[in-house]
Amino acid sequence: MSFSRKMLGFAATLTVLGCVAATASLPATAATPACGAHCVSIFSKELGNYTSPGFVESVLGGQATVGAPSVLEPASALASSEDWIPLSGLVSDFYAAGLVSANVNSHYGGERATQLEYAPFGIGTGLCTGLATVAYQNEGLTLVPCNSARTVWILDVADSPATAPAYFPIVSGSTTDFSRPFAMDLPQDEVASDQQILQIHVRHLQFLGDEKTLPDRQLWGAHFGPYTS
Repeated sequence: MSFSRKMLGFAATLTVLGCVAATASLPATAATPACGAHCVSIFSKELGNYTSPGFVESVLGGQATVGAPSVLEPASALASSEDWIPLSGLVSDFYAAGLVSANVNSHYGGERATQLEYAPFGIGTGLCTGLATVAYQNEGLTLVPCNSARTVWILDVADSPATAPAYFPIVSGSTTDFSRPFAMDLPQDEVASDQQILQIHVRHLQFLGDEKTLPDRQLWGAHFGPYTS
C-alpha cells in the first residue's frame, strides 16, 4: 500500500490549490507542539479562513473511544483533541487496499484522499474520523477504527469553486451517490445558533445555480503544524 504517514499526498493537493504558498508563513495554525509538523488541522470556510481558521476539527472531550463525535472547536495549542495525523494517497491506492469500492475508484481514482488518525500529542490511537455506517444524509462524524472503509475522505478539488480555489469539498469514500456525493457539512441550524461546539455531518453536496458553486459550509481548508498564534 503506497500511503505515507507523512503529509506528502495531502500537501501535494494543497500545493495545486495554491494553499501551501499562502499558508507557509501564517501565524495561526492548530495542533499541539508535541504533534508538530506531522499534524493537520481541518477548518470550515463557513467559520474561518487561512489567516484565521477560528474553529478546527476536534474530538469531543478528547476521548480516544469509538463513537466519540468529531466536532469543530476553537483552535488551541493546548488542545490535544485537535491533533490529527494524515494518512494520504490517491483514491486508487485506497481501492487497491480494499478501503473504497470499485465505483468510488472509477469516479475518483486520480484524486487525492486521506484518513485522519486521531493522535493526541502525536501519539496514534488507531482511530480515525469517519462514519459509523455507509454515508447517509445528516450522519454525524465519529471516531471509528482506521481499517474501516468509512474513514477515507476524498479531497474533491475538481469541485472547488473558481472564486475560492483554495477551498474544497471533502467527500466520503463510502458514498454511493456520484451526482451529489455525501461530503462533510456543517448543519445550518448549528451554525446559525453560534454554538461553540459543532458536530460535523455529511450531506449531499448542494450545488447552487448554473455555475454549480457550493455553500461555504461544504468547503474546507487545511493547516499543517502546531498552533503558534
